[in-house]
Amino acid sequence: MFRDAGCELVVHAGDVIAPFTARELEKAGCPVRAVFGNCDGERDGLRAVFNPLGGIYEEPHIFDYYGEKYLLTHRHEKIPALLKKHSPGVLIYGHTHQPDSRIEGGTLVINPGEAGGWLSGRSTAAIFNPETREVEIISLA
Repeated sequence: MFRDAGCELVVHAGDVIAPFTARELEKAGCPVRAVFGNCDGERDGLRAVFNPLGGIYEEPHIFDYYGEKYLLTHRHEKIPALLKKHSPGVLIYGHTHQPDSRIEGGTLVINPGEAGGWLSGRSTAAIFNPETREVEIISLA
């Protein structure tokens, strides 16, 4: 799906769970950046498989993309403090398993939801165009 959409970067907001997940993300054919979530216990194994793809980091992970500051985190509770401290243009988070796309204090805040659908009952991802700043939450099922 990411390859078909022409994605240039895949961002994962945590709870990758196991190293075998990287094999699926690798199929996107582009770099992958991720942060650890609260359910990611096998961190050394995850680092080993994600490093060649782009990396998996402790939260918050800040990077520049298309000339804009991005902040990638897992936990939603930290959003107000992270916005105040870092003033990113785009903040991507996970943990709630609920899709979200909104502007908060001038920052575009995105949660792609949950790819597996086990907790929320919905399998979703977000496609984001950094040039137009359009976010599309898509169903994976």
